[in-house]
Amino acid sequence: MTLDLLIVAAVILLGILFMLVEIFLLPGISIAGIAGAIFLVGGIVYAYLFLGSTAGNITLAASALAMGGTFFWLLKSKSLRKISLETNIEGKVDNSNLQKMAVGDRGIALSRLNPIGKVMVNDVEAEGKSFDGEFIEEETAIEIVRIETYHVLVKRI
Repeated sequence: MTLDLLIVAAVILLGILFMLVEIFLLPGISIAGIAGAIFLVGGIVYAYLFLGSTAGNITLAASALAMGGTFFWLLKSKSLRKISLETNIEGKVDNSNLQKMAVGDRGIALSRLNPIGKVMVNDVEAEGKSFDGEFIEEETAIEIVRIETYHVLVKRI
């Protein structure tokens, strides 16, 4: 009886350990998650088979509480902050070439606008987007309708 209790406890603890490794260190479905599920289910089934239904129910409830408790404890602990990414990206996209353009300026499409492609306006190459969603072929004359943050909206002349 004591040996069965030790087996159940060890298998459940291994299952919880593998599940926590799966959740926090190896996200996705991997060997750790599968092993954790097998150990958890195996420990509970072992308790039902060899210790009886009352002990199985207690094992099921205790393992659910232990899994939930360790999950929330690990979330609140500072150990996850040591392995988390904390750098901020300070870089910005250079869109200074769009300042050389104005609404009404004319140019040509360098590539097919399908509906997005490259355009040349005022000897500046930029990303252009078809204003009305139509396809504009390469080497077609275009006119700027609106200038947005990273591209210009153009229409066929």
